[in-house]
Amino acid sequence: MSELFDTPQPAAPLAELLRPERIEDVVGQVDLLGPGKPLRVAFESGKPHSMIFWGPPGVGKTTLARLMAKAFDAEFIQISAVLAGVKDIRDAVARAEATLQQSGRRTILFVDEVHRFNKAQQDAFLPFVERGLLTFIGATTENPSFEVNSALLSRAAVYVLKPLSEDDLGELLERGRQRLFAEMQLDEAAQELIVAAADGDARRLLNMVEAIGTAAATEKLTDIDAAFVQRTLAQNLRRFDKGGDTFYDQISALHKSVRGSSPDAALYWMVRMLDGGADPLYLGRRMVRMASEDIGLADPRALTITLDACATYERLGSPEGELALAEAVVYLACAAKSNAVYVAYNEARALVQSDQSRSVPIHLRNAPTRLMKELGYGHAYRYAHDEPEAYAAGENYFPDGLDAPTFYRPTPRGLEGKIGEKLAHLRELDRQARRASGEKDQTKEKKDS
Repeated sequence: MSELFDTPQPAAPLAELLRPERIEDVVGQVDLLGPGKPLRVAFESGKPHSMIFWGPPGVGKTTLARLMAKAFDAEFIQISAVLAGVKDIRDAVARAEATLQQSGRRTILFVDEVHRFNKAQQDAFLPFVERGLLTFIGATTENPSFEVNSALLSRAAVYVLKPLSEDDLGELLERGRQRLFAEMQLDEAAQELIVAAADGDARRLLNMVEAIGTAAATEKLTDIDAAFVQRTLAQNLRRFDKGGDTFYDQISALHKSVRGSSPDAALYWMVRMLDGGADPLYLGRRMVRMASEDIGLADPRALTITLDACATYERLGSPEGELALAEAVVYLACAAKSNAVYVAYNEARALVQSDQSRSVPIHLRNAPTRLMKELGYGHAYRYAHDEPEAYAAGENYFPDGLDAPTFYRPTPRGLEGKIGEKLAHLRELDRQARRASGEKDQTKEKKDS
């Protein structure tokens, strides 16, 4: 039978078998590794320096650290912050000191998932990095600005690694096929499906190639189509870290799509997050915020529809309840937009926080007792319902001595256009009432004189 089916699978996974041995073999990261680019210059300098690789899983962080050690003929020590502690750091330091004394070689200490170390553990590296005993290379999927302490961050260059492009993944797919399953042929649709499912992650892609190749060998198939790929692969969720940058980047994209009145983009990002494992009710809560912040009184129905969608999801669960959330996000994106209430609230809060604590004007105070009434509480209060148009024109509702601010400035969009017209009319009544009050005061002054 074909060699494809007779050759036993090697113990090492395909991702390890294809790990590059030279910088020229690395797929992707051309912004860092191309001629004259920062990491290529670092490799060619002959002078190792501490650095942090920041990027999603499967983009080559460990590979680059290993190649760095090889390029500088340095001892390579790898520890994982998920499993290691201060004792492991001490052991690594002892090995580095022994290597330096015995062979004069320097040591590169690679710490995977460095953001999992607490501040004390991260600080433990500093004296040895300062002495030059260790060249520190950290790898993280989280933003180092938030997850790596400033002392360590200031001693390391940060290199941002990107997800692999479709072309990069296609090249890796072909390398993997040639390495283990040379006689297996994947049609174009099958290749596109694998590349899409890999979602920029080289390790995931090579694991899928290995799984598909093994399944093909079991069924003695050489021609692979998309249907076979779909049957073979377990359901692969998109890369999605509920506490990481990908999560916040996607919720930001969802919010901006709603604000930008793009229902298709809003629906896309909502489905992306659901596909990645986001809590649907978290998305619902964020949409409630969007209804208040970006739509407001331009369309008050937006808040009601979104709250109803959350309640519907709580009652129906998944997947039926997700349709209600989809209806809400499309409505939010299509609704008239106004942040006037959001701006007004922030301005009012800023004023209250910076201003003195002013007393309630006496005519606005409640007077439930005789003493309070005798003290004048509520005196001269004008009951709006008894006034023309149910509006006490010229009345002041702010504390004495405070120049009446204007926080809420309605937009001309949606219902707020009507609200703006009403407020303009009421302010005109105020001006007329104050003008009439001023004329009365002037007449009284003339009579008194």
